[in-house]
Amino acid sequence: MSIGNSPEDERPIEGVSEEVSEETRPSVGRALQQARIAAGMTVDDISSATRVRIAIVHAIEADDFTPCGGDVYARGHIRALAKAVGLDPAELLARYDAEHGGRPAPTPAAPLFEAERIRPERRGPNWTAAMVAAIVAVIGFVGFTFVKGGDSGGNEASVAEGAQPSSGTSASPSAKPKKPTAPQPEPSESAIAAVPADKVTVKVSAAEGRSWISVKDHNGRRLFDGTLEQGDSKTFQDDDKIDLVLGDAGAIQLYVNGKKIEDDFQPGAVERLTYTQGDPQVG
Repeated sequence: MSIGNSPEDERPIEGVSEEVSEETRPSVGRALQQARIAAGMTVDDISSATRVRIAIVHAIEADDFTPCGGDVYARGHIRALAKAVGLDPAELLARYDAEHGGRPAPTPAAPLFEAERIRPERRGPNWTAAMVAAIVAVIGFVGFTFVKGGDSGGNEASVAEGAQPSSGTSASPSAKPKKPTAPQPEPSESAIAAVPADKVTVKVSAAEGRSWISVKDHNGRRLFDGTLEQGDSKTFQDDDKIDLVLGDAGAIQLYVNGKKIEDDFQPGAVERLTYTQGDPQVG
């Protein structure tokens, strides 16, 4: 009779290898840091390439996502950093969602303000002004008839009936032929260029894809907070300034005070911009 462990005791415990591999897998921040070092890039290089501030890059590599300002911004920063160092953003985002309670649901659009649909305030008819105008018209007609009453009515009757006036009667100096009215030009597609100079006007178009955006006026009042689908656009206007947050700046095309903003926004990059009267210039 042998003394010792039986063969059943020597079998590997199921699930141990999977748990160990899961525990040894680096975190999101650690994976980004290792990939950056392997690519021979410094934090300054990553910040310049992605436009993510140096302090936020350091925090993310330490798995501290608080400075990002929320899950939406954190996901945008992770996507931008992963692309810069050659990692798959989808894998890191899935790991981030698993560690932080899943991807947040998109914020429904809050139609607090749509500058594209500004309409003048409808007012009721001004009956007092209409009555005054009617009375003035009647008095003027009576006075005109009284002055012309002493003139010969023959010529007036013939003209009224369509007959030509006699050669001895000269035409009235005031009866000048009217010049043909020039046709009004059709409004051009670039009508946004005719923006008021005393306001700041910003048009946001999702030209390259869908993107979440947030817009506030100079008082900090939220004008819009939601997602623009590809092909959608919205225009915002304020007396002083417009503050923007773009969740995926690479998908957005901006027009500020009627002029297109030529800026190389990176796909997945989160941008915070401010525009005022006299722009365009990057806020």
